Amino acid sequence: MWYWWTSGAPPIHYKTALVDRGPITAIVTATGTINPVVSVQVGSQVSGKVAQLFADFNSKVARGQILAQIDQKPFKARLSQARAAVKSARGNLARAKVLAIQRKREFDRMAALRPQAFVSQADVDLAETNYRDASANVEVLQAQLDQAQAVLASAELDLGYTTIYSPVDGIVVSRNVDVGQTLAATFQTPTLFVIAQDLTQMQVNANVSESDVGGVKEGTEANFRVDAYSKQFFDGVVTQVRNAPINIQNVVTYDVVITVRNPELKLKPGMTANVTIVTARKENPLRVPNSALRFRMPNMPTDRKATRVWVLDPNHQPRQVEASTGIADSLYTEVVSDTLHEGDPVIVGIETEEEQLQRKLPPGFEPGRSLR
Repeated sequence: MWYWWTSGAPPIHYKTALVDRGPITAIVTATGTINPVVSVQVGSQVSGKVAQLFADFNSKVARGQILAQIDQKPFKARLSQARAAVKSARGNLARAKVLAIQRKREFDRMAALRPQAFVSQADVDLAETNYRDASANVEVLQAQLDQAQAVLASAELDLGYTTIYSPVDGIVVSRNVDVGQTLAATFQTPTLFVIAQDLTQMQVNANVSESDVGGVKEGTEANFRVDAYSKQFFDGVVTQVRNAPINIQNVVTYDVVITVRNPELKLKPGMTANVTIVTARKENPLRVPNSALRFRMPNMPTDRKATRVWVLDPNHQPRQVEASTGIADSLYTEVVSDTLHEGDPVIVGIETEEEQLQRKLPPGFEPGRSLR
């Protein structure tokens, strides 16, 4: 609709829209990455060459199933060395115990002969010293045996670690090693496989800006699209709004987790999702076009502390009305005050000269074509 207002100056033609009732859905948009709900990284605790692989990409695996085998030869050699060291330590300890028994007998004999003055006190003291030295040597060799047994236990564990088992039931999403590749687990555990426990249940980790995250709550509806299926919407539910901020180049976002069912396995880990989260919905509120809220009357002061709308009165004269607003979407904003009523014409813009000329032309007229 068009109206105009004159006061000695050239006429001003206003474009208007009507205050009406209709649905409003407030949304938050974000982008995110699709991930399995439970994803397990399987690594190696020992270094060595990969001898065999028993799983590949997309392989279904069960808990306890062998995934890979690291070359066991060097570990078996170390295990043999450790066992030999234990045997040697046991023999040394047994010999030390026999010697300690002998030194004990010598000391007891010297102590018994001393009262009859058959031996000197120096001989008794020397026998006691020899006995105590032999007893201390037994303790030292016992500690060496304990240490050798600990090394043996560690070698047995390392040999067991050369066989890589699946910790869960699932599907191999990623395989990061090949047969013959050497693993170095000295400073960081290398990842051999990534196993998704259940690809029929996925989640979207969406980055929501700090200005929008206040309206996102657990249990909120969400839908998204991926480039692989650009015409299909996938429905999900917000299950978590994480409190840890993500700061990238002074832009703060928060991770919002959206759970979605994936029975047909269309969604794959790593896909980019364009997410729409519904933060509020009303079916029939009083609403005003957003363009009316953005309109500013030329050469008129603007009160930035209040939301004001320009309305045409019955005499087609513009007047400013203060309005309280509620939820909003991309087209309309809810009006919660009684200053506006259904059917009120609100100003959304000023008609340009080209629009005025176009409006005066006959219907169906094309520029450059003569009228007859």
